[in-house]
Amino acid sequence: MNPNPEDFLLVFTTFPDAGKAREVAHVLVGEQLAACGNVLPGVTSVYVWQGEREESEEVLVLLKSRRGLYAALEARLKTLHPYEVPEIIAVELAAGLPAYLQWVGKMTNDE
Repeated sequence: MNPNPEDFLLVFTTFPDAGKAREVAHVLVGEQLAACGNVLPGVTSVYVWQGEREESEEVLVLLKSRRGLYAALEARLKTLHPYEVPEIIAVELAAGLPAYLQWVGKMTNDE
């Protein structure tokens, strides 16, 4: 049976450095809240924080998980994250390779 792509999420978050990004990705994968975390360095973020325009180099992490784990993933990510207000954004999947989605399902916690 093919998994339903709508049961899966891609979660975006950014970190101030690659070391912290990798550390958190390892924890989330180890706790089976995410099947995989892609650590992508070299992101420049431009934003306004506390009334000041900022520009900072960050590291983007893409986490593959299941919709049913989102609340637990978000809560755990907030406890591990160094930012006061971390970027945590989940995107629904419209489609995905069934074999890959099955793997994501197997690698994440049963609810």
